[in-house]
Amino acid sequence: MVLASPLLTRLYSPEDFGLLAVYAGLLALFIVVASLRYELAIPLPKHDTEAVNVLILSLLIVLLMTGISGVIVLLAGQQIANSLDSPNLAKYFWLLPVGVLLSGVYKVFNYWAVRTKAFGSIATTRISQALATLAIQLLGYKLGGLALLVGQAGGQGVGSIRLAKNTFNDRSFRRWTWKGVLQAAKRYRQFPIFSTWSALFNTAGTQLPPLMFAAFFSASAAGLYALAHRVLALPMSILGDAIGKVFFSNAAESYREGRLAPLVKKVHSKLAYLAMPINILLVVAGPDLFALVFGDNWRLAGEFSRFMAPWLYVVFITSPLSTLFPLLEKEKQGMFFQAGLLTGRILSILFGAFLLDNLLGTIILFSSVSTLFWVGFLIWVFRISGNGLLAILQPTFAALLKSLICLSPLMIAIYSSSITQLWFLLAVGLSALLLTIYYFNFFRKAYS
Repeated sequence: MVLASPLLTRLYSPEDFGLLAVYAGLLALFIVVASLRYELAIPLPKHDTEAVNVLILSLLIVLLMTGISGVIVLLAGQQIANSLDSPNLAKYFWLLPVGVLLSGVYKVFNYWAVRTKAFGSIATTRISQALATLAIQLLGYKLGGLALLVGQAGGQGVGSIRLAKNTFNDRSFRRWTWKGVLQAAKRYRQFPIFSTWSALFNTAGTQLPPLMFAAFFSASAAGLYALAHRVLALPMSILGDAIGKVFFSNAAESYREGRLAPLVKKVHSKLAYLAMPINILLVVAGPDLFALVFGDNWRLAGEFSRFMAPWLYVVFITSPLSTLFPLLEKEKQGMFFQAGLLTGRILSILFGAFLLDNLLGTIILFSSVSTLFWVGFLIWVFRISGNGLLAILQPTFAALLKSLICLSPLMIAIYSSSITQLWFLLAVGLSALLLTIYYFNFFRKAYS
């Protein structure tokens, strides 16, 4: 997806990406409540029969939420599109319930695959989703923004049949009963009560910014932000999601055996070493990189990325650990954190839009508030898992120091006013070599 972005930015305008950002934001808000988070309970039961009843319950709720989204689109689609300064979206709103159904079903079967530790199947479907999305968006570029929306909606459902087939072939699937479904709804009611709100606040905090940028600034502003967020967050979210699922599948056992603290410390350390160089590179050279890769029209998106990088770095190293909420039955605390984060983000955008009246200033304020909240969350996770503050600071500063050393030639070249083109290319090559050595040693130690 990231590699194809330079081509997409030349086929579509910032306005088209703004349309996609608004649609994707609305779709994400529906997806997060598509099964009322009951899918998170699928890996938890000791017996497969109970897990199957949770799965059936989740699928039924997805069908219900699909119908509700369809009614909302039918009754208020035009008004919603106008309020978000995206009137062209109204004629494409029929894609919203389609996206809710496809994405909701995929999530449910995805968590059954997590339960059975079929991570290979999950990886295959994620790749299929990316390829299907790109195929639609690249081949249908003459349709304009519609192709971006169809790719977003259709791509999400790819892989559902593969995962569903594995589930249906399981002998336990035939043991579900209506009584068991009702018992599962009662047994795991804390998920819709607390986890749903927590996830909704989290998703709203991620998806509301492009909606608010479109409403307060322009669709182009939403498109610029969406591209910066997509390029920075997509690789991190895919990798972080994969790590989070594996962590979740092993954390329960580690918790029961009293080994949770070293597991959390180990995961955080590896994530810090993995993400820090990329974070520093974006801070140093974000605008130039975006202009080079995506075209000069997208330089401002690179300026956004410079200030968004620290926030998304903290999210990357923290989000896999957030699976501790259901494990430790801390859904209530998670809900309060996400509510506070959402409130802080909304206030920062409102302050920037009405008092600063400056898009870049609003991005800086929004990113700073987000970073502070996630740093506080990371400290809290380490405390409840039995780790001290030193366990956070030590790998963070070590990764920061090594990253600065690797990128120091590039930094000197960028901020030097008298350097020649030859020396600039040599500096870029030297930093690339140092980063190659850095990641080679990282993966060698990780898999030794």
